[in-house]
Amino acid sequence: MTVTHGRPLTAEITDILVAHCGLDADAAARAPAASLAELGMDSLAQLELAAVVADRWQVRIPEQTGQLSIAAVADLVARRAEPSGHTENSVLIAAPLSLVWEVTNDVAGWPRLFTEYAVAEILHRDGDTVRFRLTMHPDENGVAWSWVSERTADPVTREVRANRVEPGPFEYMRIHWRYAEEPGGTRMTWVQDFAMRPTAPVDNAGMTERINANSAVQLAIIKEKIERLAAGMVTGDE
Repeated sequence: MTVTHGRPLTAEITDILVAHCGLDADAAARAPAASLAELGMDSLAQLELAAVVADRWQVRIPEQTGQLSIAAVADLVARRAEPSGHTENSVLIAAPLSLVWEVTNDVAGWPRLFTEYAVAEILHRDGDTVRFRLTMHPDENGVAWSWVSERTADPVTREVRANRVEPGPFEYMRIHWRYAEEPGGTRMTWVQDFAMRPTAPVDNAGMTERINANSAVQLAIIKEKIERLAAGMVTGDE
């Protein structure tokens, strides 16, 4: 059960509905699974609920929440009130910055660079901005996840800003790629900021763990492939 300030969040939502929206507390107690509409909360009551929630938790909920139960509203508020997801992972690649930049920004070639992508389809290009569809290899259930993203590369600052156009289970997903020359090669850093939808199978904390684990794997693979390519260029094998 979600708890905030030592009290179940369902109790706090119920208190708001009673104090601000005219909810009959006894009726709510008798039918805990009833929707707000079934409990007599009309559109004005739902608007008032949304306003109080926004003021108390800085969380926006849909104005039309009539089909949700009090417990479902509490879960929605709890999920959206969580700290947003944030990860930062980097790797030092023993290769020139120009090579690391070229290889990692060749989106069409990502299936050869990342082990998780089966297809990278370029949908549109506009200068340094590219929109593309990524399709992963099928998971253990045979599902091949796919989504559209867009990224803009700045060759002057050596930074890339990307976001999911089709966010799927995310409220949003933004990725910032940074490249910097260091002794020993090029450091490539991925910074990801995101928030999960209330209906997602994992919360922000869970997705943070997944992204950190997967980033470590993929960065190690990218490092190995680019360093092998760089070594081949030096010896003339490529």
